[in-house]
Amino acid sequence: MANQRRSRARPDPIGLRAATHDRLLIAVVAAMSFLAALAMAGNVATSTLAAHWLGGARHVLTIEVPDPGASVQAASRITRLDAVLTALRQQPALSGVRALSPAELGHLLKPWLGDARTSGDAGIALPGVIMAQGDTHPHAVAALRQELDQIAPGALVETGGGLAARLTTLTESLQASAAAILLIVAAVAASVVGVSVRAGLAQRREAIDIIHGLGARDRDIASPFAREIARQAGLGGLLGGLAALPVLLWLGRLAAGFALVPHSAAHGVGAMLADMPTLLWAGPVVLMLVAALIGWVVAQTTVLGWLRHLA
Repeated sequence: MANQRRSRARPDPIGLRAATHDRLLIAVVAAMSFLAALAMAGNVATSTLAAHWLGGARHVLTIEVPDPGASVQAASRITRLDAVLTALRQQPALSGVRALSPAELGHLLKPWLGDARTSGDAGIALPGVIMAQGDTHPHAVAALRQELDQIAPGALVETGGGLAARLTTLTESLQASAAAILLIVAAVAASVVGVSVRAGLAQRREAIDIIHGLGARDRDIASPFAREIARQAGLGGLLGGLAALPVLLWLGRLAAGFALVPHSAAHGVGAMLADMPTLLWAGPVVLMLVAALIGWVVAQTTVLGWLRHLA
């Protein structure tokens, strides 16, 4: 009874829906949608992490003071490191000024110096390192270098501008790669839809020839194809998007350690689900709509082109 009601609601006199019903099309579109969901997630994750990293890197100043324990003057007890710290803390444009402890410096240099924690353990004279947040404009940095050079000759001032530029380049490259993947996935999905439509046309060629010869409009023939293909493609897009969600959660937990802010993954799956970007939650629906649109457009174009050659 349900099939009869469906048939009356949607007439299919020459069996076009049966000719276009292809589970392989749904499976292929689902696989393409799965890859598209991963590419979308990679784009979102890259943008989010880059925003955290760049937000800090652009305003970081690193000051290196050679021979930090030496006195500023022969009769003075003020060390070069202390003098530089005092000068930096008097700068209104700087904040968070602090010197790295020997343990922090040793940990920072551990990949190169092994377990050395101090300059004595390392066997070389390590500079004093000061971190600060402030204006990294070239003119401001140049003025700060001149001031510090008078206090502690040889002091170096480095900014996070170079790191920020490299991070920006890396982010743009990854986003371009994600966009290229999405375009390739869309092209493959469109090709699969086109092949499926042509197979259905070949299967029902005689019936289409008859109704076309009797004066049926091209749109009347193309519309059933387009609707059925759009339905199958949309179903594949939805299945692929839903299948990608568990993988995205797993990748999110792996990527949590790269964030510069406390991540919700440390508070359990529930908190992580709540913290997922809205775009990823809407991904299955978006993929379903996009896949259905691609299927409808490709089916319409393919059938109409085929009918023109038939005429």
